[in-house]
Amino acid sequence: MFSKKRLYFDYASITPVDPRVADVMAETMQKYAANPASLYAEGVAAKKAMDTARVQVADLVEAHDDEIIFTSGGTEANNLAIKGVLQSAAASAQFAQAKPHIVTTAIEHPSIFELVEVLGKNAVDVTVVPVMENGIVDPKEIKQALRPETVLVSVMYANNEIGTIQPIAETAKAIRAFKKEKGIGSHGYPYLHTDASQAAAYCSLRIPALNVDLLTLDGSKIYGPRGTGMLFVRRGVQIQSQMIGGSQESDRRAGTENLPGITGFALALSLSEKEKEQESARVAEMRDWLLSEIQKAHPHVVPNGDLEKRLPNNINVCIPEADGEFLVLKLDVRGIAVSSVTSCRNLSEDSSSYVIEAIGKPHCAKSSLRITLGRYTRTSDLPILLNALKEVIK
Repeated sequence: MFSKKRLYFDYASITPVDPRVADVMAETMQKYAANPASLYAEGVAAKKAMDTARVQVADLVEAHDDEIIFTSGGTEANNLAIKGVLQSAAASAQFAQAKPHIVTTAIEHPSIFELVEVLGKNAVDVTVVPVMENGIVDPKEIKQALRPETVLVSVMYANNEIGTIQPIAETAKAIRAFKKEKGIGSHGYPYLHTDASQAAAYCSLRIPALNVDLLTLDGSKIYGPRGTGMLFVRRGVQIQSQMIGGSQESDRRAGTENLPGITGFALALSLSEKEKEQESARVAEMRDWLLSEIQKAHPHVVPNGDLEKRLPNNINVCIPEADGEFLVLKLDVRGIAVSSVTSCRNLSEDSSSYVIEAIGKPHCAKSSLRITLGRYTRTSDLPILLNALKEVIK
């Protein structure tokens, strides 16, 4: 757990492992030492434990257990979804003459955004749909971008920087309408993928309601172990493995399964689902109070993203003429952890926010601050953060 002498407000970056999850992982490591692929009794017991966890996860998202692929996290799951679908499509007769096409948005996580940039330089056509000023994508814009050769649409469920929640079910409906107009069967291309990593702790993950074909989750965003995640792949969706060297995960992801991580991930998801409604209300109340007080103290500070269709724990503000990274460091000296851009961009030479640019605020791309609350945030922490902000924002 984080030091009691410091305050952590960067839950969008990573969540601490819940002690209940850590206990289950430790128990699994002691109890199941064998490889789940082994044929002897210890291996069979390990596989049974893994199968139980897979069924538990599938039930929580209302899917079939054979639709769950365990991965090393959200980034791998996103890469598997996009590259796996594209490679499978490219190998089919349907795309023998046509160049596969994918559609995504301008505010995706780097594991999507940077991947499609690379793919777009090769044998794939890419359409990046802009979002509105409130950080929400219009499903009509998605539909207009679709073509007969479109293989995949990828729209993240909730943005990792500004916290805006996207209309996934409405996007699925727009894709169904396109298929109907073009005489494409319900199981034909294009598929719909959503990265639900940031949304998992607060939004519904019911697959039948979202009506997606592929869905990504990351254990480190739901108080589970790092290096764990999953990709839901609807039955009938064609996907090629990106990890070669074994037949694990029904030939879709090679490599010895991380059983302690899998059992920890399953429990973390279960706890998140049980506590979701109460926790969402709790952090939303703190978020609203904090944002209101920040704006009272600093009238020039402007929120980024829709104020209603957003995660209940997310505050992202533009601080004109400030350097976001410098503010992060100044708050760090005062014992407070926040962020400016997504952590996946911190090591980049250009750490400005393409998400902020995409919502029409290029002047704020390097002067935004992200504050995200979580399970261990207390109301007594907020005045301390507020006072520190008053000191660093001049």
